[in-house]
Amino acid sequence: MSVLVIGGGGREHAICVALAKSPKTGKLYCIPGNAGISQVAECVPSIGVMEFEKIAQFVAAHKDITMTVVAPDDPLAAGLVDYLEERGFRAFGPKANAAIIEGSKAFSKHLMTKYGIPTAEYREFTDYGEAAEYVKNAEYPLVVKADGLALGKGVIICQNVQEGEEAVREMMVDKKFKDAGNKIIVEEFLVGKEVSVLCFTDGQTIVPMVSSQDHKRAHDNDEGLNTGGMGTFSPSKVYTPQLADEVYRDIILPTMNAMNSEGRPFKGVLYFGLMITKKGAKVLEYNARFGDPETQVVLPRLKTDLYEIFDAIIDTRLSDIDIQWTDDACVCVILASGGYPESYKKGVPITIGKLPKDIVLYHAGTAFKDGQLVTSGGRVIGVTAKGKDIEEARKKAYDAIKNIHFDGMFYRHDIGIKL
Repeated sequence: MSVLVIGGGGREHAICVALAKSPKTGKLYCIPGNAGISQVAECVPSIGVMEFEKIAQFVAAHKDITMTVVAPDDPLAAGLVDYLEERGFRAFGPKANAAIIEGSKAFSKHLMTKYGIPTAEYREFTDYGEAAEYVKNAEYPLVVKADGLALGKGVIICQNVQEGEEAVREMMVDKKFKDAGNKIIVEEFLVGKEVSVLCFTDGQTIVPMVSSQDHKRAHDNDEGLNTGGMGTFSPSKVYTPQLADEVYRDIILPTMNAMNSEGRPFKGVLYFGLMITKKGAKVLEYNARFGDPETQVVLPRLKTDLYEIFDAIIDTRLSDIDIQWTDDACVCVILASGGYPESYKKGVPITIGKLPKDIVLYHAGTAFKDGQLVTSGGRVIGVTAKGKDIEEARKKAYDAIKNIHFDGMFYRHDIGIKL
């Protein structure tokens, strides 16, 4: 039973590695894939993730494909799962009417408000003048968010009026995030500890995965610009079993039920970005898919067959699966191109020396050029290690980084240190 994975980043590499371990997985294909993914799957770089017709034609031409896993946000929001299912193909991931929980921050805020799911207070704007006037008199710090998808970068934390006005102007006038900023959300700044909790759900059953924590800022001590994620670790140091029970009761289960009540049943992976405040856990954001780079530390800890989980979710029988995890810890450090998350060079040669066997490199932005491994994105490689605890795992990861080099390479040195 062959599987097609849609996407070409570190998240997709982690998914492919996990699927390849299943005895039920036959051949693995990936559209478009990357250099690392090509080691475990047949990559099809000639097709893009938004070329729905070509993807469907590929599936039709390869009758051994019994499942297509749609991993990135854009094709999910645009309805690739719907498109494939309408043509009789089995696909893993939420339909477009459910993926809107990530595709529109305004929708998700309305949902949480309507169903009493704890989140930050907010205001919504479609008029630049009204938004600019509001941030002049608002309390700071505050958060300005583009309503639509913006590659994980459409969130700006503003410390003062000048930064607030600049963020609103960049989104609504300068179109820094294109149409994603036609509508914006301005919300209160929550203080606390961040936790990421991904969940498997078939719309009837929802099962949390092990917790993790992402590091969004480009540089040490949470300085620099917001990125798609510069590293992560699992488990979270603050997400206790008691807190996990409270979050499941007050946030996770109510979200699944709310989507059902709205006629938007969610089947796939639902991501909860949480802030643990003095008043309890609150939702910062939802994602309609595996997080990146959270997937790179969560899936290595999965003991249960990932193919079986995906298969059960598609068939709405997740309750039949006993999902189990290892008790160890995992750390992933992202090696990025100089200049990321703004402009950066591509095609820079990468050299990798001898690495310990228990180090996994999840490729995010790599390609082969004339037989040479080169950079092809801002986030290039996720160096991932497991250990008995966070400290052991992070030492292994940072020791391994000494054997990897490309011009302009930079990374955070503090992944796994802070709470």
